Amino acid sequence: MISLKYASFWILPLISAGTWLGMLLAMFIVWETQGSPHYVSMESNQSIAYISDIGAQGLQPLFIAGSCVTTISLDLSFAAERWLRHTGRLAKNMGMAEKILSGFSIIFAIAGTCGLILLSIFDTVSHPRLHDGFLLLFIGGYLLSAIFVCAEYQRLGMHFRQHRVLRASFWMKLFFIIVEVLLAAVFVGTSFTTHRSIAAVFEWIIAVIFTFYVLTFFVDLLPASQNHQKTTDLETGHVDRATMAHQNVYAVSGMEASAGAANGQQPKPPMAQNY
Repeated sequence: MISLKYASFWILPLISAGTWLGMLLAMFIVWETQGSPHYVSMESNQSIAYISDIGAQGLQPLFIAGSCVTTISLDLSFAAERWLRHTGRLAKNMGMAEKILSGFSIIFAIAGTCGLILLSIFDTVSHPRLHDGFLLLFIGGYLLSAIFVCAEYQRLGMHFRQHRVLRASFWMKLFFIIVEVLLAAVFVGTSFTTHRSIAAVFEWIIAVIFTFYVLTFFVDLLPASQNHQKTTDLETGHVDRATMAHQNVYAVSGMEASAGAANGQQPKPPMAQNY
């Protein structure tokens, strides 16, 4: 059984990813069921709406609430990861450089949070310039945050080569950085041309991929609950019944072997157990 005290940490990225993906699906479904309307914020030759185009209409409360829950719970995941490394529930930072990298990752994540929340408030219809600026802050903030996280994990992997989860998380985040940079370049390039529909498609793709980046923190935080359970078992003396039975078989067999040897009998091997 996983302790609820530490289970709450890995739940944070699940809440963040679930909220973000659910918000995107709800917004796209509403736009589709309404007949894919052409909003006032869309260009004349644009057939696919940006996320911001939909969020600027009747779904702005959903856009704001979803953005707040997504980013705040993700930032709490960053904070939880830092605290768990500090307390030793996760692989500890071995030097000041790793702590600095972790700190920068949190700072830029907060910047990305501010960008997303503010762009959802300052919609693309009433505040187009501010909206575009906050969009760049959102994308740039989380990309830089991911870069610092990767740098931290690369250094942790050098000290804890036995922890495969660090390598897996590093490669997942590095993959996110590379893909998102490439997609963001295409998005920006097409946004300032006549290919606005193509830009909108890439914006939706970037948003969906962001969901999987958030889920990588579930992979990061899950070992903390498992480590806590192992520690609790040692402290309370709890041992799995199968393990006790397995140990008792060998203990009894060992006693029988000793007694048999004393009587001049050939010792018998212990009975095989299914485990």
